[in-house]
Amino acid sequence: MKFIDEVNINVKAGDGGRGCLSFLREKYVPLGGPDGGDGGRGGDVLLEVDTALTTLLDLRYKHHLKAKNGIPGMGKNKHGKSGEHLVIKVPPGTLVYDEETGELLADLTKVDQGFLLLKGGQGGRGNARFLSSTNRAPRHTQPGMPGEERILRLQLKLLADVGLVGLPNAGKSTLISCISAARPKIADYPFTTLVPNLGVVKHGDFRSFVMADIPGLIEGASDGHGLGVRFLRHIERTDLFLHLVDLSYLQEGDPIENFEKINHELERFKQELSERPMLVVFTKQDITEVREETEKIRAEFEQRGFKTFAISAVTREGLPELVTIIASELDRMRQADPLDSSSDEG
Repeated sequence: MKFIDEVNINVKAGDGGRGCLSFLREKYVPLGGPDGGDGGRGGDVLLEVDTALTTLLDLRYKHHLKAKNGIPGMGKNKHGKSGEHLVIKVPPGTLVYDEETGELLADLTKVDQGFLLLKGGQGGRGNARFLSSTNRAPRHTQPGMPGEERILRLQLKLLADVGLVGLPNAGKSTLISCISAARPKIADYPFTTLVPNLGVVKHGDFRSFVMADIPGLIEGASDGHGLGVRFLRHIERTDLFLHLVDLSYLQEGDPIENFEKINHELERFKQELSERPMLVVFTKQDITEVREETEKIRAEFEQRGFKTFAISAVTREGLPELVTIIASELDRMRQADPLDSSSDEG
């Protein structure tokens, strides 16, 4: 599926139906009088969170969306039917902006959360409404009121409990594919992952957490280098970072310096990201040279206050223990902050 995380759309609520001009004409009913009914109200436009969606692809080619207009009134005092509401489904984590003013209208993060975006126009009154003692045959009606209209910018920030960060080819996609049902593209060259991937990781009997595989970061990412800031915003809402460190021949430079560079990019993009809890995970432990190098460098990370883990996605070494530690860390964080909006699924 093509990953689309920002779209612009023109949205309009339905117009109200016009009031009817009519006079009762029936046999044996002389001077029947006005009987024009009111027009129906125009349909509203609503946004609704759909957890089955993970991208804004469905709105990518729908630049104009409009709710149904109200039906005009009819004779015999029949009121027009209200227009059908337009419900726009969006993935959780969608931000809704007014494109012209830049105002944030809604931040849709909760399951089945709804938001009334635009109101439909009021239906016009028929001539029966204007009957009075001095006006026995009114010929005046009202047109329906136009529905509200806006140009919107929808921006998606993925919602996940755990975010995987690290240099390209550090093993993020392989890890998420081994502990969840996500199936990202995996290859031994940099920037294999070009879009974020979400995976649900199950632990215990009926519990789970959501993990996000973010495309690899490089130095200067916050300035737009590599895949740049396009995907950095998708880690803003993660509660816990897993920083994957690859000590194999695929990564050049000092591992500590590479680690610091990535953390610096997170801090430059948003200061509070540097304060998020982070676990350091050494990958590719099935390679003998990597395992030996891990034992040499592990203490340097722990001296900086980071919890470290060594895993091999190929042999599944350390994966069950890592999942357990992640779940425990998330539980601890949520007990310390019970108002945290994110929670385990299941």
